[in-house]
Amino acid sequence: MKILVTGASGFIGGRFARHALEQGFEVRVNGRRAEGVAHLLRRGAQFVEGDLSDPHLAQRLCIGVDAVVHCAGATGHWGRAQDFQQNTVQATENIVEGCLKEHVRRLVYLSCASIYRNGRSQLAIKEEPLARRFADAATRSRHLAEQKVFGAAEFGLEVIALRPATVIGAGDVSWLPPLIDLQARRRLSIVGNGLNKVDFTSVHNLTEALLSSVLADPAALGKAYNISNDTPIPLWDVVNYALRQLQMSQVTRYRGYRSTWLKGAVNEGACLLWPGRPRPRWSRHGAHSLNADFTLDIARARHYLDYQPQTTLWAALDEFCAWWQAQ
Repeated sequence: MKILVTGASGFIGGRFARHALEQGFEVRVNGRRAEGVAHLLRRGAQFVEGDLSDPHLAQRLCIGVDAVVHCAGATGHWGRAQDFQQNTVQATENIVEGCLKEHVRRLVYLSCASIYRNGRSQLAIKEEPLARRFADAATRSRHLAEQKVFGAAEFGLEVIALRPATVIGAGDVSWLPPLIDLQARRRLSIVGNGLNKVDFTSVHNLTEALLSSVLADPAALGKAYNISNDTPIPLWDVVNYALRQLQMSQVTRYRGYRSTWLKGAVNEGACLLWPGRPRPRWSRHGAHSLNADFTLDIARARHYLDYQPQTTLWAALDEFCAWWQAQ
């Protein structure tokens, strides 16, 4: 089987491509940074550089492949709506059209669990129903991209979408690094009472889920799946564990949620006015995610994908910390 992996120069796409190569699959990778896939080329991957907003490139990538694992897309929650539209929605639409034109059998789309967030604490979230309104342009673009994917099922494309909780492991630059940076500056505080429980996903478990999706039986098709370690843990225990491993001071100060949310709103407003619109160190999304309970129900993935989390969160954190120190 030949698999195309988009976003392979990123954290999750790169880890899945390496896992697929180790399992003996023929792998073609796409990314924006050639240096980000050098380790995959040494393992035998074929690299095609380019931007997925180009429909001709997307179609060329799909020539001769049996399955596509689409991990590319805009990351984070800060940015212009048109950028999320181009890098997430348009790129996904081009990949879908490429799959249909080149008769690719299966498309696995990497979405995210953030599309569930509604500004409140949420426990044991199921895949349906989704909120009618989305918190920001990033989550809205992920939902629209999912719709593009599932819409292709009526034309014969086999489709699956995965919605992982926050992914932890070597190579993560999205979740822990900004918190480490804030603590190094003595500007990180526990938001709320510090007892909020959340789900995380080891990148090893996610790569296994992606591979299971590529090989899944027909009964699993046409569905979205929550993916996590299924062991909700107080978020600030996780943060402080990582800080201890990195020999940094613990977060002990507390700050109210409302004041943190307002600080985020002020920071966002200032960054909108600043030339280049830099990413704010605090945001309303960040205040909510550091304060609210957020756990997923993964029963559907267990049933249809035979998903069984094997790598613990603590092992994933140890892996991240070893990688971070080596940087």
